[in-house]
Amino acid sequence: MYPWDQRVCLWLVLGCCGLGSPFLLSAETEQGSSPPIATEEVLADLWTRRHGVDWPRFLGPTRDGKSPETGVTAPWPASGPRVVWQRPVGSGYGIGSVSRGRYYHFDREEEGGGKPAGAARLRCLHAETGEELWQFRYATNYHDQLEYSDGPRASPVIDGNRVYIFGAEGSLLCVRASDGKLIWQVDTSAKFHVVQNFFGVGSTPVILGSLLICQIGGSPPGSPGLYDSGGRIAGNGSGIVAFDKWTGAVRYEITDELASYASIQVADIRGRLWCFAFARGGLVGFDPANGQVDFQYPWRARMLESVNASTPVVVGNEVFISEAYQVGSSLLSVQPGSCEVVWRDDPRRRDKSLATHWNTPIFVDGYLYGCSGRHTQDAELRCIEWKKGRICWSETGARPERSSLLFADGYFVSLGEFGTLQLLRANPQRYELVSSVVLRDESGDPLLRYPCWAAPILAHGLLYIRGENRVVCLELIPSRGDRR
Repeated sequence: MYPWDQRVCLWLVLGCCGLGSPFLLSAETEQGSSPPIATEEVLADLWTRRHGVDWPRFLGPTRDGKSPETGVTAPWPASGPRVVWQRPVGSGYGIGSVSRGRYYHFDREEEGGGKPAGAARLRCLHAETGEELWQFRYATNYHDQLEYSDGPRASPVIDGNRVYIFGAEGSLLCVRASDGKLIWQVDTSAKFHVVQNFFGVGSTPVILGSLLICQIGGSPPGSPGLYDSGGRIAGNGSGIVAFDKWTGAVRYEITDELASYASIQVADIRGRLWCFAFARGGLVGFDPANGQVDFQYPWRARMLESVNASTPVVVGNEVFISEAYQVGSSLLSVQPGSCEVVWRDDPRRRDKSLATHWNTPIFVDGYLYGCSGRHTQDAELRCIEWKKGRICWSETGARPERSSLLFADGYFVSLGEFGTLQLLRANPQRYELVSSVVLRDESGDPLLRYPCWAAPILAHGLLYIRGENRVVCLELIPSRGDRR
């Protein structure tokens, strides 16, 4: 069965369990008014590059960092892939999303230039030219506790003619994809009494049928802060919240877990839909149809200032999770109501199979590829055996650099945090570098400034990457020349 056939089957299952119908609306919106009719304008397609697929959500069309596109240019010219367009961006760590010829970028607009101070901003750009089509702003006063970026971490999620964004301060918003008009918004931090995490909100929501499912992690009113409590913060049953995607109304709330930075993973396992949330304290497996929790598996370093940020990887009925602080990785076999450990790293030992920080590893043909290491100086790109966790190879490259991967056409595109862009052949036997480049402007300065912490994305042959200062669109796959 091809990946796209699987997606069709998934939506059929969603429809049968009541999640797939766009007409299943809750009785009230957040403001208590009647819900809108679940019909919407069809978004016009702006693509002239006919071949390829969109990248409408975090980790791509199949939520695994892979693209089905083929025809990658290899090796690259000495200067790297052709730069199609580039634009300055505001603060934040996330990459955008692409749908129907539009690139949506979510960042923080800073003071200066006569523009509103302290505004989060969603911009819609033409995916092929970078031309701005519209922008939407809302006020934010978020400040990072550890002095990292005050901009958003989560990627936009596009669904039909709607874009969903989740700000670092906890604002969850739905705007119209065609023109940026606000449809609804929920202040999740206020509604669920969320105690600010070290780096605010960073988990991108997922959509299943009529549900928008998010990590929230609320606490009882008046709960102390992270440092005042020594990290011992109680939950209030809103660890994971499913909202009605049309109205923002709450459909269900589950678990006392607090939120992490890992996005929720979705999988069809033996005919049943699952969601896996690698929350602050560990993995939660649940049924998205009703929120029934199947299991909770503790997996977090004991140190206060540790986080889980790598999205679970699901293959068959097995789920892989990893963190970079102390405990490393674990592979679980899941079944309704429980999970079993296939293997796990020994937290007492320094050597781990894979210790992913903010990157999500990618599974290819029985092996898992990803960056291991909490700090720059100990970062390595690794390949491990899925079934056993055995390290097949490790490589630092020219210098240690934490990196993120995209897989397409038998190759990995790797973006290092200092802007090193590499093309690697997927090879479990050895590290096989095909091309490496640091993109530069006309004056010879690097196009991307540290930190480049977002994984590359690919849509219709165009590769989108970002650093601290700008987003750059490159031609990874040459256009086949057909136009409408």
